[in-house]
Amino acid sequence: MGEALRVAVAVVTMGNRPQEVDALLESVAKQDVAPARIVIVGNGCRLPEFAERLSLPGEVTVVELEENLGCPGGRNAGLARLREFGDVDVVVELDDDGLLVDADVLRRVRELFTADGQLGVVGFRIADEHGETQQRHVPRVGASDPLRGGYVTGFLGGGHGFRMAMLDEIGDWPARFFFAHEETDLAWRAADAGWRILYAPELLLQHPKTSPARHAVYYRVNARNRVWLARRRLPLALIPVHLGVWVLLTLVRNRSAAGLRAWFGGFAEGIRESAGERRPMRWRTVWRLTRLGRPPVI
Repeated sequence: MGEALRVAVAVVTMGNRPQEVDALLESVAKQDVAPARIVIVGNGCRLPEFAERLSLPGEVTVVELEENLGCPGGRNAGLARLREFGDVDVVVELDDDGLLVDADVLRRVRELFTADGQLGVVGFRIADEHGETQQRHVPRVGASDPLRGGYVTGFLGGGHGFRMAMLDEIGDWPARFFFAHEETDLAWRAADAGWRILYAPELLLQHPKTSPARHAVYYRVNARNRVWLARRRLPLALIPVHLGVWVLLTLVRNRSAAGLRAWFGGFAEGIRESAGERRPMRWRTVWRLTRLGRPPVI
C-alpha cells in the first residue's frame, strides 16, 4: 500500500462573515483526519491569525489579496499557494458560511480519491440546518433525489474536493467569470480530459438556504458567463442550441422586467466581449455527458 493521499482545505472569504468562518474552521479542526494544510484567502480584505485563535491542525496559511477577484479568482490564489508547498494531493474547497457536520468528511474524501485513480472531482451534498437540499444544488436534471449519489456531469461550488493532478492537467478556475458557471466550465474540461466527477451525498456541507439572485449583478453576470461558457467549451453546432434553450428557459422562469433587461444586457455583453480561450469539448465528451443524464445543451 502506498503513502496516504495528503488532503488540504481551502476557504475564500471577503471578511464579512467572521463568526461563520470561525465555525467552519472549528468543524475542520474536529475532523478525524487532520488536513495536511489549511489555506484561508482574504478576497480583498485583511484577516486575523486564525491558527493562534482557534488552535487549528496542520499548517495554516493566510493569503490576503489586494482586491476582490471573485470566487474563482480567490480560489485560484489558494491553489497557487498550495502548489508552492508542493505536498498536497487533494484540496477540499469550502464556502466560508458552510459547516462540516460530520467528523469523517476529510477521511471519506481521501478514501474516495484513493479508491479511484481517475476520480478528479468529488461534489458534496449541500443542505440547510433542517436537512433540506435545494433543487439547484442537486447535480442532475429534474427533481432528483439529493441522497442518490453516483457519477455526474457537474459539482457544487460550495463544497467539493479536487485532485491536484487533475487541475495541473486541465487548469484552474476561470477567474474572469468572477462568479456564475465557473463550476460548469471546470467540470466540462475535467470530463473532456477523461476525469470522473462523483456526487457523494454522504459528504454533507451544512449551508444556509440562499438564492443566487441575492447578488445585485446576478442576472447580467449569469447571462454573460452563460454565453462565454458556450463559446469556450461547446462544438460550434451546439452553441446556438445551448444558448437558445437558455433564452427560452429565462423567458419562462423570469417574471421581472428589470431582471430580463439585465439578463439580455449580459447576454449581449457575452457575445460582444472576448470569451477568452476556446477549447471545445470533443463529441465523445458530448455523448458521455448525455449518457450521464445531462447533455451540454441543458
